[in-house]
Amino acid sequence: MLPSRPARAPVAVLLAALALATVLAGPAARAEGAPNREVSGGRLDWGIKASFQSYVTGPIAQGSWDLQGGAATVGESRFRFHTAKGTYAPDSGTFEAGFSGGVHFTGHRKPDGTHELDLTVSRPAVRISGDRGTLYADVTSKAVTAAHVPLAALDLSGTHLRGGGTAVSLTDVPARLTAEGAKAFAGYYGEGTALDPVSFSADIAEKGASSPSSAPSEKPAEKGEFTGAAVDWGVRRTFREYVTGPVAQGSWTPADGAQDGGALFRFPHGKGTYTAGGTALDAAFAGTLRFTGKNLDLALSAVRVTVKAGKGTLAAGGRPLVTFDATGLKQKDGLAVLTEAPAKLTAEGAGVFGGMYREGTDMDPVSLAVPLVTGAPLPPLPDLGSAPSAPSPSPSPFPVLPVAAAGAGVLALTAVTFAVLRRRKSTTDQGDNRP
Repeated sequence: MLPSRPARAPVAVLLAALALATVLAGPAARAEGAPNREVSGGRLDWGIKASFQSYVTGPIAQGSWDLQGGAATVGESRFRFHTAKGTYAPDSGTFEAGFSGGVHFTGHRKPDGTHELDLTVSRPAVRISGDRGTLYADVTSKAVTAAHVPLAALDLSGTHLRGGGTAVSLTDVPARLTAEGAKAFAGYYGEGTALDPVSFSADIAEKGASSPSSAPSEKPAEKGEFTGAAVDWGVRRTFREYVTGPVAQGSWTPADGAQDGGALFRFPHGKGTYTAGGTALDAAFAGTLRFTGKNLDLALSAVRVTVKAGKGTLAAGGRPLVTFDATGLKQKDGLAVLTEAPAKLTAEGAGVFGGMYREGTDMDPVSLAVPLVTGAPLPPLPDLGSAPSAPSPSPSPFPVLPVAAAGAGVLALTAVTFAVLRRRKSTTDQGDNRP
């Protein structure tokens, strides 16, 4: 008589228990090995609702919108908010970040100059936890004045945060109006109404990591000479929209130190001379800004700013592009500062833009900061962070364990596989032919 086979069930149970213990221990190991990260810098692109924009500027409301707090436009129907701040937990996938800037909509002007439609959406924020996401914003309207209103529910099905090393991003996430958001629109749209999709990218760093100083790297010299100045200019909002819009289908690229702030561009490392009281200034700046697109290739470099008797000129490549009112050039906090001075296109500037705009056309305002003492910090530029990462493949249905938990993960996977194979062999021996 042959001896009976040893019982298999206890082995499978033990292995399954070991696997379960490993899985339960996994989150603790991951939490210990991967601390929360700080979000510092980034952009959020959202048009709110394209049909709402059309209604505001259309023949019924006959209104308009204006940008606030450094917000910019992307293409013809999206707004760009900047300077993300928050936290990101890689292991749990929890992301929380607020962005700067706002958009003010007005329409249905009344005889007294006020507007029946008056809505401001500013400081949007995104919170993602697991497969749920919400977009918040500060809202001021006839019906609501509140901060951090949950405006839109984000549909994260079929998508996930991309990246995780130095930046994370999401692209074209569907959004629907919440009940609180419907109140902000005074009931014009109901809860569940589809809004424009939301895209964002955010730079991340270890929590507590120091951010780069905004102080100029050069030291100003004596006798009216200076270094480390910066001039900020957005060229023209409608020109940027044309470049990225459906006609030109183009983009712009800053190089040689030039910086992109969304609504404006910074040309840095200015060197030159300054007369106390702001009566005269002459400065040359670094940086190149190139716009490209269909039938478009325009590069602005060798930027120079001169001020004399309250009148300023901004030139590029030796050609004066705009003149601006420089009477507001004042000394403050170790700087000679000019903030958003109105600017008009010159005749030569009209030629540079190929006749797209006439001489005298209003262009974006000019801002200038000249350090007069060592270490005087320049005004901050809107921080757009890194460009969004390229689309990635769909995530694996199984979690990816970090290196710290890899050994336990492999052991658990081996245990479960072994138990399944043993169970399959057992059922086969018993003639189980189930599919």
